[in-house]
Amino acid sequence: MGNPAPLATIDNTMIKAIARAFRWQQLLENCTYGCLDEIAKTERIGPSFVSRVIRLALLAPDIVEAILAGKQPAHLTLKDLMQPFPVEWSGQRAHFVIGAAG
Repeated sequence: MGNPAPLATIDNTMIKAIARAFRWQQLLENCTYGCLDEIAKTERIGPSFVSRVIRLALLAPDIVEAILAGKQPAHLTLKDLMQPFPVEWSGQRAHFVIGAAG
């Protein structure tokens, strides 16, 4: 008999990174900052890190919801999210092995 893939528990590190991404995106959209370099200087972190984190704001809503609820696959880590991933939501689901189940 097949067992369903184990689900992870709430991962506060991933949640904080996603929250940071959405916050930075909002600060760019409302013109608080003009570019990622300004965010990096203000936060005293590298611009490369800012650019990798802010990409998390592009995650499919169902992937974000799964992570916030602790229902992401156990294999999914922040390290995985920080790697390049497809912009298209269906490509993200395949890349991260997350089903768009209902």
